[in-house]
Amino acid sequence: MAEAVVRENKEFYAAPVSLGDAFRVWVRVALLSFGGPAGQIAVMHRILVEEKHWIGEQRFLHALNYCMLLPGPEAHELAIYIGWLLHRVKGGLIAGILFVLPGLISLSVLSTIYVVFGQVGIVQALFFGLKAAVLAVVLEAVVRVGRRALKSTGLVIIAAAAFIGIFAFALPFPFIILASAVIGYIGSTAGLTWFKSSGGHGPAKEDTAPALIDAAFARGVPAHVRPSLARAIRVTLIGGIIWLGPLVALYFVSGPSNVFTAIAAFNSKMAVVTFGGAYAVLAYMAQQAVEYYHWLKPSEMLVGLGFAETTPGPLISVVQFVGFMAAYRAPGSLDPVVSGLLGGFLAKWCTFVPPFIWIFLGGPYIEALIGNKSLNAALSAITAAVVGVILNLAVWFFLHSIFAQVNTVRAGVLSLAVPVPTSIQWPTLILALAAIVAMFRFKVGMIPIFAACSLAGVAFYLITGAV
Repeated sequence: MAEAVVRENKEFYAAPVSLGDAFRVWVRVALLSFGGPAGQIAVMHRILVEEKHWIGEQRFLHALNYCMLLPGPEAHELAIYIGWLLHRVKGGLIAGILFVLPGLISLSVLSTIYVVFGQVGIVQALFFGLKAAVLAVVLEAVVRVGRRALKSTGLVIIAAAAFIGIFAFALPFPFIILASAVIGYIGSTAGLTWFKSSGGHGPAKEDTAPALIDAAFARGVPAHVRPSLARAIRVTLIGGIIWLGPLVALYFVSGPSNVFTAIAAFNSKMAVVTFGGAYAVLAYMAQQAVEYYHWLKPSEMLVGLGFAETTPGPLISVVQFVGFMAAYRAPGSLDPVVSGLLGGFLAKWCTFVPPFIWIFLGGPYIEALIGNKSLNAALSAITAAVVGVILNLAVWFFLHSIFAQVNTVRAGVLSLAVPVPTSIQWPTLILALAAIVAMFRFKVGMIPIFAACSLAGVAFYLITGAV
């Protein structure tokens, strides 16, 4: 009987969006995915929730909560999750691969230019303009998500506490999420008025028509969203082979001391410890790559971070530049540039394959929790904490984009990022303010703003010779 139900759902489930339309939208999302996780989440929210109405607000936040709990780049995982909801595994693969493909190409080109010519000139100017535009997108993400998620005084307090905890005290991200869930659950169970809100994490209660995914699932839960032990085992085995296969092959063929083996091992380990997003692990990664492996110099690590910040895709994509430089300097019998390109691709493979496993494995079980009212309070509190984390990412990006020098001031348990006022970069600030005014006051779309800021960056470079 159960098999018949699953077979019926599999045969009659029709994706609410054609695969071709989804492909085109994911290409657009990928090309606009600048600014780290805050900017990328903002882009997806604006396009998929606000513009296309493919996924409802509550389901979007529910998926985001799960992705924020996972190791790895949360924005990449969110794209895979939504693509999986729409078109099963095929949709998740398309969304996830397209999300990182522009960055893979961009970083391959920039890494090659860097080792061959040393400077990227006008290309850096182009990305300089984009970086300023991203500040406006990040700010909009905080406003949009916060307006919808913070529906009570208690949730506002949780969001503020999460921001202060991660920004001023560097509290571990998992601790913030767990504490927020416990506080929200206890507060709601105790009947505290501060935790009462007009909405929950269940189906949206709005006058407008439900989003396409929500409407489709309301007619019947499709087979790929139903938890299945057989499917979970299959995903684990196949995913594990695809992810760790290159590492095992390199270990036995080339030995543990080979640079490609070291790249695969290091990034495979990074893929399971990067809780809290890229910002939480960048310091550790830089220390290991520079001081332990000696793959690149400190100044080159900063170059890689600059490339990753100003190209499409997750900030953790800096692993590609690190892998490129490591293999470039130990090419063996290969051409150095070819070796570098292979090293960069291997680093990215071992870092970005695991998110597909996390989503395909856990997605059905997370979807099953949407209707569980006993978890609504905890999930709403996690959503509030996520708003605080996004605000922290926005502040981090603002400080490191507007100021050339940002110092870390420590006093006991307090740890604050304090910019050096004299290092303010006025061109970036002026361009960012213009983008903010255009987006918030005149409702200009993202693509025109990105295009205008890019052209302004190139013009500034041509006039002054600096970025």
